[in-house]
Amino acid sequence: MARLRSFQRLAAHFVDIADFLLVYIEEAHPSDGWVSSDAAYNIPKHQCLQDRLRAAQLMREGAPDCPLAVDTMDNASSAAYGAYFERLYVIQEEKVMYQGGRGPEGYKISELRSWLDQYKTRLQSPNTVVIQV
Repeated sequence: MARLRSFQRLAAHFVDIADFLLVYIEEAHPSDGWVSSDAAYNIPKHQCLQDRLRAAQLMREGAPDCPLAVDTMDNASSAAYGAYFERLYVIQEEKVMYQGGRGPEGYKISELRSWLDQYKTRLQSPNTVVIQV
């Protein structure tokens, strides 16, 4: 949940230049599987889409201002983006512009913040055209 709050703060800070989307994928540490000792929630492995939708509501509570999508039961989004189980991306005009490392170690809000800061600076800088005569 702390990461979710950090993400939401980042999204609020850059709302003027980017749209943000959370995608809830399969549960990293299901209560009936490989349980983490610091798991904040008791969420069993999703058996159907309704299970996943119910679990995604916890993410909604952690970041209520961010749009939320839920991966399909065949984990198509997770597979396509190598999310397993957290990952940050910037996609622009169907092209990956930034790809963070795989979580939890590679999930670095600070890296994404730097990328967005640089992008915002480029947007605000007037384009300089040099014409040789």
